Amino acid sequence: MNKIFIILFLSFYNLFFIVNSTLAEENKIKIGLLVPLSGDNAEIGKQIIKATRLALKEINSDKLEIFPRDTESDPNKTLINAIELKQLGISLVIGPVFHDNLIYLDEVKDITFLSFTNKTLELPKNVISSGINSTSQLNTIKKFINLNKIKRTIFLIPNLNYDLEIRHGIKKSKIKTSKQYFYDIEPTKLTKQIEKITNYEIRKQNLIDEITRLENSDDPNKEKKIKNLEKRYTIGNVNFDSVIIADFDESLKSVITSLLYTDVSPKDKYFITLNQWFDESLINETVSQPIYYPSINKKNLEEFEKKFFKQFDENPNHISLLSYDLLGLVYYLSLKNSVTEINKAFNAKNSFKGKIGIFDIENNRINHRLNFYKIENGSIKEIF
Repeated sequence: MNKIFIILFLSFYNLFFIVNSTLAEENKIKIGLLVPLSGDNAEIGKQIIKATRLALKEINSDKLEIFPRDTESDPNKTLINAIELKQLGISLVIGPVFHDNLIYLDEVKDITFLSFTNKTLELPKNVISSGINSTSQLNTIKKFINLNKIKRTIFLIPNLNYDLEIRHGIKKSKIKTSKQYFYDIEPTKLTKQIEKITNYEIRKQNLIDEITRLENSDDPNKEKKIKNLEKRYTIGNVNFDSVIIADFDESLKSVITSLLYTDVSPKDKYFITLNQWFDESLINETVSQPIYYPSINKKNLEEFEKKFFKQFDENPNHISLLSYDLLGLVYYLSLKNSVTEINKAFNAKNSFKGKIGIFDIENNRINHRLNFYKIENGSIKEIF
């Protein structure tokens, strides 16, 4: 009798253990991670892995299970690994990093990809762009323009491969601009275009004409007035109060230099640009200041950088911060939805506060509520 009881007890215990293990496995959230781990972009992928590990450590839940795979920054390899992740029963993938690696992912049904790209056009239906897109940035710029009651804004857009994204952002944000100009980034051509946009030749001629008029006048103070005019480059105003420059790095500096050359100063007109990720080289360009731009929460970024450096003894890239937040976002959605419903949660209206700022999720789209900053006198100041 005792033997029968022991056998029944052990059988029941084993069955209970198996059922519980199966249920625990079913309740786990399996997340794929498609990033470059070899080739030219391997360092980006490795930092994303580290940021994911950091996020897992802080979340401290055995509910999440990560399956990293190497894209090799190649769309074909990305597709092969995406299919493999699907075979493992994974329906949610963080990645890929680059827009070029997305082109075949519509062949992998029943998986949602949270790509790091900030491009929102020509995406497969199962890909959600999670980068800091043009709409998010222009929504923030629009808020600044409205707060300062700026009436006339022109938009300068380079003839590069992201000009369609900018046009889309302008349309989605409904930001009001008096005119949009598309310019050539080649310096000589750029300067000529900026001269035309700012009516430089007319304003320069106005100055010459006024000096000539004074020289031929009987004005008793003409010498003093002429001396003051000779310190200037032009006379007359431009037909805008602010200029939004959709450019970055040295090309952005070239546009600002051309504006300064045509006697348009950031002291008189608002110089606004897109997210510069707190580029320190802009801090040293005091002649170009003040300059304004939207970006992620600077304090949170600095906290993350300290934490990352303490853990891994290296400075993180900006994409790693996004991966850190995306894992937190997935975990947040898992608390509100069943494992099988997490993908559908991206269709519903949700908001999530991450290190970058607030994520607004709706209709399989992610927009970010950004902060707004001013660089002036060699320092960065948060406006809102």
